[in-house]
Amino acid sequence: MEGPLFGIRIVEFAGMGPAPFGAMLLADMGADVVRIERPVAGTPDAEALRHDTLNRGKRSVALDLKTDAGREAARRLVAQADVLVEGFRPGVMERLGLGPDTLRASHPRLVYARMTGWGQTGPLARRAGHDINYLALSGALHAIGTADSGPVVPLNLVGDFGGGGTFLALGIVSAVLAAQRSGHGRVIDASILDGTANLLAITYSRLATGQWQDARQANTYDGASPYYTTYACADGGWMAVGAIEPQFLAALLEKLEISPADYGDQHDRGSWPAQRALLAARFATRKRDAWAALLEDSDTCATPVLSLAEAPLHPHHVARGTFLASPAYAPAPAPRFCGPASRTAAPAPAPGQHDAAFLAGDWPAR
Repeated sequence: MEGPLFGIRIVEFAGMGPAPFGAMLLADMGADVVRIERPVAGTPDAEALRHDTLNRGKRSVALDLKTDAGREAARRLVAQADVLVEGFRPGVMERLGLGPDTLRASHPRLVYARMTGWGQTGPLARRAGHDINYLALSGALHAIGTADSGPVVPLNLVGDFGGGGTFLALGIVSAVLAAQRSGHGRVIDASILDGTANLLAITYSRLATGQWQDARQANTYDGASPYYTTYACADGGWMAVGAIEPQFLAALLEKLEISPADYGDQHDRGSWPAQRALLAARFATRKRDAWAALLEDSDTCATPVLSLAEAPLHPHHVARGTFLASPAYAPAPAPRFCGPASRTAAPAPAPGQHDAAFLAGDWPAR
């Protein structure tokens, strides 16, 4: 089925992590994404390609951008596209003669999307960095962890993919809509650091109004409160509790057979250590799956902490098709739309798989 971005052509210059993820989101929505990759020698690893989720649904052209012929072929592709995506350090595309000023001079509708860690400007713009560095400088990393631990790294979900690739995709869709109205594209300066800071919007709002303490495990949503944290079970598994509202906490206490009088005032911070101990002792009496079965049909806001291997098998995911099951489990495209739509995507292409089709002339139909 045609996705909502059907007809949008995107040229992605191969990179790592956030930029491919942003382009994947757009490909999942129906955009025609062609990935320009370096030529590789030998036979591609078929097994690796089968599991290359970030490049699903795309097509691939292999070009040597160090050569005049490679750069000219790239220019011809971009001239037929709506969007260019690149994730190099500032200045790299300009040195290749493929910078935004050069390409947009003859193609003013082009949306030129740039994905970097620090942004195109600023003292750190040309420095190397990774997800953990952007989290650290935004304030996010400082806030994650326990009171007696150092900062805890939340995988690279928050920076690379939340603050980076997701904001990149949002910027591209916004700029494409503007170009359709005005006839002029935009240059997008998508920074992982900027996006990560945006994800902290509500946290900074609470900090400004005194509702957030600038310390780890000192707030309602960072594991300090006994009703918003995790508890170990008898078998070493864990349950996650998010019973913030009074009615949900009341339902949880009822299921756990804990008297509200014994538990006390939910918002009395002085009682939190005792309340945590009470809940911890109760959860420790049963295995994780026993608690999950007891609590799943109630508004207790308590769920089992599933492993990556367990999550795709949960009945809710199975019912909604949250994960694709072939060739191995991978997240399905999201969000979904009402009405008939396909939520599968073609597997990632081998580097240069579509050379013959694209380098012959006009942009070929899929």
